[in-house]
Amino acid sequence: MRYLRPKRSEAGVALISLIAFAGISIAVAVLIIVMSVMNGFRAELLSRILGFQGHVFVAGGVLDGPALQPAVQRIRAVPGVVQAVPVVQGQVLAMGPNLITGAIVRGVSAADVAQTPIIARNITHGALKGYGQGEDGGDVILLGDRLAETLGVKAGDPLTLVSPSGAATAFGGSPVQKTFQVGATFTVGMSQYDQAYIYMPLQQAQLFLGREGSVDEIEVKLKNPDQAERMKAVIARAAGPTALVTDWTQRDTSFWGALKVERNVMALILSLLIVIAALNIISGLIMLVKNKGRDIAILRTMGAGQGAVLRIFFMAGATIGVLGTLTGVVVGTLFSLYIDQIQAFVEWATGQAVFSSDVYFLSRLPAKVDWSEVSAIIVFSLIMSCVWTLPPAWWASRLDPVEALRYE
Repeated sequence: MRYLRPKRSEAGVALISLIAFAGISIAVAVLIIVMSVMNGFRAELLSRILGFQGHVFVAGGVLDGPALQPAVQRIRAVPGVVQAVPVVQGQVLAMGPNLITGAIVRGVSAADVAQTPIIARNITHGALKGYGQGEDGGDVILLGDRLAETLGVKAGDPLTLVSPSGAATAFGGSPVQKTFQVGATFTVGMSQYDQAYIYMPLQQAQLFLGREGSVDEIEVKLKNPDQAERMKAVIARAAGPTALVTDWTQRDTSFWGALKVERNVMALILSLLIVIAALNIISGLIMLVKNKGRDIAILRTMGAGQGAVLRIFFMAGATIGVLGTLTGVVVGTLFSLYIDQIQAFVEWATGQAVFSSDVYFLSRLPAKVDWSEVSAIIVFSLIMSCVWTLPPAWWASRLDPVEALRYE
């Protein structure tokens, strides 16, 4: 500690040591923050995308006619399956008081909507009451809140929808136009869903989209989405020989692959910051060895061995690395844990949205601290600090006392 607090005449050593300390602290903190945010992104996207859509998808001949409901019941009986939902989906034109825009209709039964937490627990206006009630499922629909805001409608208002693929005629499919009542609006927390999707009772959607008597697919949700690939074979056997089964990793392969690559590349690039910051330890120790050459020589003549001198300077450099790493871990972890409050403060202070949901998928900046990753970052930082400490410490231990004292 005395070597790290040199005299005023040796202030350069202290300055370089301070720079090394600050560099390691900042590098470790930034790496923890960035990795936590990327973990948060993945967790949020998984929870919302897989909460809105299914984890395993069943298509094929099993969807038509009387084979559908028995197949759904068999899939629901598979251990690990939480929900099996027959779904009809199609594009429509929504005509509101403010705007005419495209939207996506998802035909899902009232019972299945009530058992979908990301919809049932996130109703912003109105209620699920009335959805699925009436002839052919009734005329009550659910809208994403951003879509409702864009169209200028709210719960209780009428909304006209136009389907390009209505009932089949001798001249092909004819467009169908019908006015529905907005029963409620919901928010998933992802702009791509909140501004595009409309929930309609399954039977009504089959008639409106020209899918009478059939569905597009069966969406299966599991207790553990990461087991989707392993569960495909089991679900395929339960569904029947005519079923075609895929999972969520196959639906958005490029998206999830890009997310994984980006995360790994960011970890590699930011790890280099720690390597560069730890290099400052070499500069500080080399100056320290030069300034303490006389002290080293006296210690050697008094009987101190090379190992003792090496340990002194190794401990001096390692202390900078340890203190810098611990400071960075504390700062990075606290920043990640309180990122919502920090985001709110920055937006309040600047008057600008730092994380616009119109640009990004999510409506807030997520962060999830992975303690195993934090431990790996700590170990890596300490190893780099020790590695860069060894060369100057070894040089100090090899210093010849006679040469050091020749010009004293």
